[in-house]
Amino acid sequence: MSKEDMLVDACEAEVFNADYLKFYYGKLFPHAEIFKWMSYGNDGKHAACDRSYFGRREFAYTIDDAFVRYQSFNSVAELEKSIKDKCPLKIDIGPVYSIDPAKRKAYAANSFTPVERELAFDIITMMYDIAVQELVCLDCWPLMTIAIKVIDTALRDDFGFNHILWVYSGRRGVHCWVCDGRARRKSICDYFRVYRGNENSNKKVSLTGPAFHPFLVLDTYAAIAAELRSKWEDNRRSSTSEDVNVVRWKQLKSLLQSAKHKGQGIRRSVEEIVFSYTYPRLDMEVSKHINHLLKAPFCVHPKTGRVCVPIDPDHCEEFDPTAVPTLYTVSLLLTPRSH
Repeated sequence: MSKEDMLVDACEAEVFNADYLKFYYGKLFPHAEIFKWMSYGNDGKHAACDRSYFGRREFAYTIDDAFVRYQSFNSVAELEKSIKDKCPLKIDIGPVYSIDPAKRKAYAANSFTPVERELAFDIITMMYDIAVQELVCLDCWPLMTIAIKVIDTALRDDFGFNHILWVYSGRRGVHCWVCDGRARRKSICDYFRVYRGNENSNKKVSLTGPAFHPFLVLDTYAAIAAELRSKWEDNRRSSTSEDVNVVRWKQLKSLLQSAKHKGQGIRRSVEEIVFSYTYPRLDMEVSKHINHLLKAPFCVHPKTGRVCVPIDPDHCEEFDPTAVPTLYTVSLLLTPRSH
């Protein structure tokens, strides 16, 4: 992996520090916009306005090594003051509860329950079968582009949702917030749960490792496997500059789609392989459980210093995770310099 490829996971020493973060929260963090969004129209003076709505929303702070839950605020001024004063490393947003989370101890335990939360999706490259899971390279990022395209299209076309926000997580993945009122239900999540394989369960297709998966040891597949082994041995001895993985995929695809395998159901294997390795893999716990928290948009990832910026799903293939603003770069741009 080249140095450039590893930039997604990189964090220079000066990228993240308390002074930069304090400056960011004081000058750039969109406190008012977060308040307006999380109020869902309940910040006005109309008759149907629920003035307690925002105050029943849970916020959680990461402060040093402590995770502080059940923070709540009754106004944008309270929210802004708290963030500026406490300067949390990370801000998470939770559900709306039946009562003010900060005052929960004043009520009977069974009266404090979550009542609603946005439908959210958390997708990270570590959930895929990539070679190096601790570091994210730009070669892996198209998996996130595919996930955005597939899920966004289904949410809009199949479910009719309109208020969808995609946000870069700041490091290895993306978050999706579905803010339509009728999206507050978990059954939608199962609609996307088609791929179920992971490192702890059998995959339908496995072409890596010292031996072929049993999927390939049927007579037809055994013949293909033998032919592939021969071709791949030849590849090792060749001096081609083309990526060996690209070469092997072309050879596999050509064999599976060749005329001699017509009518044996083999051609469908190409689609199955592509599907198995690229279909969106979701953290279902985040989506199905109403009391889960998710990092707030426009936070700064403490490991990379990158700002969690929104992503336009219509142009997500153009998104470059290494080019997003960082705490360090925005501080340099907005801090007056002496000449």
